[in-house]
Amino acid sequence: MENGNQTIIKEFILVGFSQNLKICVTLFTVFFVIYILTVLENIFMIFTVIVSPNLHTPMYYFLCNLSFLDLCFSSSTVPKLLIDVLSQVRRISVIGCLIQMNTVLVLGGIECLLLAVMAYDRFIAICFPLNYTIIMNWRLCGYLTVLMWLGSLILSVAPTILKPFVFCKNNQLNHFFCEVLAILELACGEISFYKITIVIIGFFTLLSPPVFIMVSYICILFSILKIHSVQGRSKAFSTCASHLMVVFMFFGTSMTMYMGQGQASFSAYLKYISLNYMVFTPMLNPLIYSLRNNDVKEAYRKTLNKFSITNPMSQFC
Repeated sequence: MENGNQTIIKEFILVGFSQNLKICVTLFTVFFVIYILTVLENIFMIFTVIVSPNLHTPMYYFLCNLSFLDLCFSSSTVPKLLIDVLSQVRRISVIGCLIQMNTVLVLGGIECLLLAVMAYDRFIAICFPLNYTIIMNWRLCGYLTVLMWLGSLILSVAPTILKPFVFCKNNQLNHFFCEVLAILELACGEISFYKITIVIIGFFTLLSPPVFIMVSYICILFSILKIHSVQGRSKAFSTCASHLMVVFMFFGTSMTMYMGQGQASFSAYLKYISLNYMVFTPMLNPLIYSLRNNDVKEAYRKTLNKFSITNPMSQFC
């Protein structure tokens, strides 16, 4: 603090989207419906994978992990967003803000790594089908899961612990949640450490995984073209297309946001870009996998039929 005239900030005011009551009510309704759908879809996806023996494979194990991450990802920001949309003053303590920021960074990092692992799983399944069960065994799945969580946790949380943020500027946070780039604008002192950290984290989570995924799918494409069975080729294309759609939605938005951080006035658009991966993508992921994957659709039908049969009220319907 220079000259002792700066005051340490202890809470932030989230600017959000609008102060207009009609707009806020509309936003609340939209976000509430999306959040409820997100929770129900991802819980149902997880439940379906657990109760369906034919889905007890590494592919659907990782898909179950993706649904769990999407559920946590959305729940880390949307409930607070729903409260703030209808509030006149949207406050959050600095401690609460940093906890939310690190939670989002950790979950986002895990999802980036998970999408790369899912591409590796498809690569082994299609390019080396005879060795798939040997290579993608449950021990390896467990190791990969632990590695994703630990790697993302260390990359995301360690910098904040090593050099805690100090805030002594304006406490108006131009966002609907505590996003790291928006927070950096309010940090005082030397912030080059955090910028270098973001570049390092971005290399491991936003650059390396997409490159790995693209290389994997190039190999997969050549292998699919060698499949003589039209049905087998169609099934492989369908499964891979679902994963690629999720990859493009998640990485496309994230890379656009972080690669554009140096542009003038770009920060004003951060919150609108963030809506895609914080609000919409967690809702769309289960739909993409269920609509384009015949195994998941069949498991859904069996699960719903099981509920309808076991429901004691079904005999009166």
